[in-house]
Amino acid sequence: MAAVSPQEFERAGNMEELLALLARAGIENGWAKREPSMYAKPKKAFIAAHWDGKQARAALDAAGRFVNTELAERRNLILNNPAPGVFYPTVTTLVAAYQMVKAGEVARSHRHTANALRFVLDTKPGMFTVVDGKKIPMEPNDVLLTPNWCWHGHANESHADGYWIDFLDVPLTHLLGPMFFEHHEEKVEHSDIIAPDSPARFAFTETVRRLAAEKDIAPGYREITLGNPALTTIALSVVRLEAGASFTMKPSTLSCIYACMQGTGRAMIDEANFNFARGDVMAAPSSSAQRFEAEQECYLLRVSDEPLLRFLGWLRDIEQ
Repeated sequence: MAAVSPQEFERAGNMEELLALLARAGIENGWAKREPSMYAKPKKAFIAAHWDGKQARAALDAAGRFVNTELAERRNLILNNPAPGVFYPTVTTLVAAYQMVKAGEVARSHRHTANALRFVLDTKPGMFTVVDGKKIPMEPNDVLLTPNWCWHGHANESHADGYWIDFLDVPLTHLLGPMFFEHHEEKVEHSDIIAPDSPARFAFTETVRRLAAEKDIAPGYREITLGNPALTTIALSVVRLEAGASFTMKPSTLSCIYACMQGTGRAMIDEANFNFARGDVMAAPSSSAQRFEAEQECYLLRVSDEPLLRFLGWLRDIEQ
């Protein structure tokens, strides 16, 4: 980028000379954009996608033979959206990953500015996440929160490997810039306090009870919210569908990731169709039309960026 004097701009005799001066000055003209910067409706940079939970578990088991927690901060598998040119995010603002901690193993305590949560797939008693000095049990189908800047590590004191799915707003944090990270001075923050009733834990037994007490939104379809919101940038809800029931979501500015907590069914996200079962993950990016149908009674966890969009005034439906 070179200095261009006001006099040189004054002497520009035609458009070509002006554009050459702008290029020297490191300035892009705004009237001849390579592509529009504003659209009648949002562009779709991400696409619908599906990841098989059984496949992910097999991959984690294989990784367990080669990757220990000394080699990697976390033994996890990132669900990168398959849209061309996308690296790392699952949807625009969120990323999901499968993770495993082996029996008798610990995952080091750290903290970061990104918000995080976990959906527990398969554990035995003695599997804990340690959040700010408290051991929170990780039981199958529980949802556990790790808000921004909370210390957290994992301790598997059971006889079986533990598996879960992580969700974080890391893509958003990287985009805005304030990504901070620290290790705890202890390998895993010491704690003698077991806190099954922690507000950071949504036990599946309580989720089932709450849904049973709700009325149908449509035949066979019920939904509840976890937290209000669960995290400053992330909303959580659980959908229950009876066998044969369905629910739809109109296209909107929301970016969503779904995890099947229980049961089987079929998802239609834009033109993509997926069969899903427990442990599967599905990406439903912003602007996508969504329909879910249950073959068996099923529970679906929906993770979205709704609190962020509400705060910014950008939450709205999108006409197709």
